Amino acid sequence: MLKAIEAYLALGRATGFAMLNAECLLKSFAAYATERGQTHVHAQTAIDWAARGPSVAQRDARLKAVCRFVRHVRVEDARHELPPANHFGARKTRRAPHIYSAAEIDRLIEAALRLRPKGGLRPRTYAALIALLSVTGLRISEALKLTVADLTRDGLLIRETKFRKTRLTPLHDTAAAGLEHYLARRRPCSEADPVFVDARGVPLRYIAVKESFDRLVSGAGIAPASRRRPRLHDLRHAFAVRVLQGGAEDRSRRHANMAALATYMGHVNIYATYWYLEATADLMRDVAVAGEAFFAEGRQS
Repeated sequence: MLKAIEAYLALGRATGFAMLNAECLLKSFAAYATERGQTHVHAQTAIDWAARGPSVAQRDARLKAVCRFVRHVRVEDARHELPPANHFGARKTRRAPHIYSAAEIDRLIEAALRLRPKGGLRPRTYAALIALLSVTGLRISEALKLTVADLTRDGLLIRETKFRKTRLTPLHDTAAAGLEHYLARRRPCSEADPVFVDARGVPLRYIAVKESFDRLVSGAGIAPASRRRPRLHDLRHAFAVRVLQGGAEDRSRRHANMAALATYMGHVNIYATYWYLEATADLMRDVAVAGEAFFAEGRQS
């Protein structure tokens, strides 16, 4: 079984996937099966092993990792049993995002510019970072890994990000000018230097950015729509919604716009992009108008 697992992992890596989590889980399962004297996957053994996970979500993830492996290996060896993928009945839940308005983003940037030390690098760094996230929908990890060399004439070069993909993210002229202005105010830097740094010139750490952002949300007077505080990651949700709201009015172009948005955001498929959308008042108004026009057209014909 371990030999088959190694071949499966090698194929996945050859097609661009890191397979780190799959490797950890499958080798753990192989060791568990070996203790039972089994050389092929048995459905009940896979369920028993997966049940060792501390939560329903983790048990579900463990079992589905085995299922993916079995679907691959059964093509050549039908002796492997395919476990029922939904045995644990886990359902992925989605926390409702806070869709920042343009006014709220402005207040966040203004609050960042008031950070201490006044006139220092920190206020400008956080203002530039929040502005960039709001107009590009970048993952925070992608923004923090940017180097000066990644700022090209054609946009931002996002290297080896999630799913080990590299993509080019075009920037509006105003966004490019904002980044250039920020870098001009910084100390001299080489192309290998990170774009966003702290006062010591060290790359910003995610935990520091998150803690500062949470304080900025409070300082900007942004009230959450629910009991949960608006998150840094919600800027990515807000970007996706804003793009959809500002898309072409021609409904025949909506599919092309969604495909372009998925590519721009670095998604493997369009379903991941749907995860970022939220039913805002403006979007629901557009849906209502489109529906009324559709039924009116049907009545006339």
